[in-house]
Amino acid sequence: MRIFPRFPLWILCSVVLAPPVHAENLARAFADAWARQPAAAAQAEHRQAVAARRAAASAWTPESAAVELGGRSDRFNRDTGAAEVELGLAIPLWLPGERRASQGLAGADAALLDARLASQQWQLAGSLRTAWWDWQLARESQLLAEGRLAAAERLRDDVGRRVKAGDLARSDLHQAELAVAVAEAELAEASGAHALAAGDLQALTGKAPADVAVAGEMPPAETPDDDWLDRHPQVRWLQAVAEQARQQQVLARTRNRPPPEITVATRQERDARGAQRDQSWALGVRIPLSAGARHDQAVAEASAGRTEAEIAAQRERERLQQAAALAARQVALAQTRLAAAEKGFRLASENLRLFDKSFRLGETDLPTRLRIEHEAFVAERKLHQARLQLAASLSARRQALGLLPE
Repeated sequence: MRIFPRFPLWILCSVVLAPPVHAENLARAFADAWARQPAAAAQAEHRQAVAARRAAASAWTPESAAVELGGRSDRFNRDTGAAEVELGLAIPLWLPGERRASQGLAGADAALLDARLASQQWQLAGSLRTAWWDWQLARESQLLAEGRLAAAERLRDDVGRRVKAGDLARSDLHQAELAVAVAEAELAEASGAHALAAGDLQALTGKAPADVAVAGEMPPAETPDDDWLDRHPQVRWLQAVAEQARQQQVLARTRNRPPPEITVATRQERDARGAQRDQSWALGVRIPLSAGARHDQAVAEASAGRTEAEIAAQRERERLQQAAALAARQVALAQTRLAAAEKGFRLASENLRLFDKSFRLGETDLPTRLRIEHEAFVAERKLHQARLQLAASLSARRQALGLLPE
């Protein structure tokens, strides 16, 4: 069913969402909010750590070599001058396949870092979008309340002049003043809600939102391509977690024992004081036995982490598909609400024009005039809310599809 038979959606969005000159926008607010996040401040150090892990995985040895230094002497017993000094170097060796598995894990760590940052940006975008449109709705409510108060004051002044002229009773002036009081109370309530919403937005961006007309986001494609889920930041992060767990599983299976060591040592010794020093060399290999239960524990923990991550990724794909479908439905409903609100505002405005003229001619009493004005105010408020709700629903659909503000 077509919601707008005469106006396609892109024309409506160009009217509702067209950015005014020098207006704040959601993309700039997102950049400000992301710059304040701890993850953004620490990402350079995280990348250095990942680069260091890659370098360690590509090294010639799994651990640093160690120097061994020892000596013996009979100074404290016979004191004949016998002495021995030994200097050695212990070099750990990679287990078969361990270096390749370590490099795979380091690559998975790098991919996980990028995916985690993208997921954190997407989650921040969701919070920001909620705060952004709550602020916009509160701001519009305040502007409408200000307009209603101004209209009520004009009507009160007009009624006051007619009361002095004897055209209306003083009770009509009381009703007009009551309408002003109600409008003042509504403005105070709307101003309070606006201040709270602006504070919530400022807590994210660190800047007070500019009190200007704000543009919305461009609508996403009506039908996303088939691989949009694979590009979704949340799916990418969970898949990266699963890949890291898989690489940990491979490495755990490879490390079935501590690393072996090769030792090169030289020894200098003499039998007595003044005797000639003899030097000898030694080459040894240290091969640890199987780690046994500790190895089984590491493999089981890595396998459990991989299973959990893969199932979590699949469930998240299902959830995001449902969320995207619901968001598309909400956009259609917002379009329907906007069409109805436009029709209601048009009729209410026409009624207000007719009854205002009738009231000035003395053909309509003040209670009817106030009722018609209230209906027009409600219709205008619904129209502004419907426009913002459409913009918010488009923003929510972009969020569901994993798109950042732009």
